[in-house]
Amino acid sequence: MPADIITTTLDTHFSRVYDTLAPDLRRLYENAKRDQWNAARDVDWSVTVDLDRGIFADELVDGHGTQALKKLDPKTFRRLNVEFSCWRLSQLLHGEEGAMLACAQLVDMVPGNDAKFFVATQVVDEARHTEVLSRYLADKCEGRLYEMNANVRKLFDYILGHGKWFVKTVGLQLLAETFAVSIFRMLTESAQDPLLRDICKRILSDESRHMGFSVLSLPDEIGGLDKGELAELEDFVHEALVLLLSGQFPQQAYEAVGMSGSELDEVRRARKEVARSTDHVLFRRLFRREMHQTIVTNMKKVGLLNERTSGFMREMGIDPALQAAA
Repeated sequence: MPADIITTTLDTHFSRVYDTLAPDLRRLYENAKRDQWNAARDVDWSVTVDLDRGIFADELVDGHGTQALKKLDPKTFRRLNVEFSCWRLSQLLHGEEGAMLACAQLVDMVPGNDAKFFVATQVVDEARHTEVLSRYLADKCEGRLYEMNANVRKLFDYILGHGKWFVKTVGLQLLAETFAVSIFRMLTESAQDPLLRDICKRILSDESRHMGFSVLSLPDEIGGLDKGELAELEDFVHEALVLLLSGQFPQQAYEAVGMSGSELDEVRRARKEVARSTDHVLFRRLFRREMHQTIVTNMKKVGLLNERTSGFMREMGIDPALQAAA
């Protein structure tokens, strides 16, 4: 796959103050050191993945249960499950590499060594996630690696190209990590493949720390923004949420099992109808509610939940009143 070149200008904050000034961030750094795992040693790569069974739960395949997919014979649906799973894992993989690059930038940019120490551990975490997902796709899924989706590409082009550390942190640790945590938790609970469940459980333990960094580091910075800077950040939040939450249709996965253009259109229509229905698969409903609640809660904690951003979220079906965990 071709590499992208993203031009950016970053200010490096060379602290040279080594006392602990932010104890909460130092504690997060200590937790990160304590919880490191080795993707080569701690994952049992000797396990055989039975692709004939599928990888994700069948209910996670877009359009599952609709006439569009009921037409498929069992063998073709099993193939579709594998291709769909690999497409989704490929997007998560590209996101993990993007997160590694963004965190490497943040080591330079964040003020204070308490923050720098933690973000340096996140670079290692994201490298490990990139390693483990790429190895799973290469070794267990016969090299099925799909190109980066346009939404993921656009989001990381913006995060990597932006010159302000707090904007990168909002895009990555506050929003993208919330989405990733919800997906990895759902896969931990529902994936058919036990090896993938183990991998997702390990990744999940790291991602929760990453969200914690945004909650600890952003409130003072956001509280000090002027009206123009805050409006710019709110606009970015809106665009990032649209990119994360709007449908990412895995067209290539359906094409891989020979579905025609008219059949793809049928799946798209059915997919929208299923998403709107009240009998949507239970764990997908729970996934959506948990993700939405976490977004609302964390935005409130960092000072980004206001009348304007609440309006953005209502447009996307997120209830800003979901603050039970705040």
